[in-house]
Amino acid sequence: MFEFAGEWEQPFNIVFLAVTGFIAWHGIRFRTEQGDSEFVHLLFGCIAAMFFALILFRDVLGVVSFQ
Repeated sequence: MFEFAGEWEQPFNIVFLAVTGFIAWHGIRFRTEQGDSEFVHLLFGCIAAMFFALILFRDVLGVVSFQ
């Protein structure tokens, strides 16, 4: 995903995975004081989880290729 970084592409991918993983975890696990989940937190948590899986399987592990 970060081809512009050259030899630093792998560290960029790892940082991106850490950030999107945290956003996904926080968004999906977030609850209000009453114990309800909010739609916006779930939405952005799921979007972050999709980006996390995309970068993990495509760029870091090299398991999937979209051509």
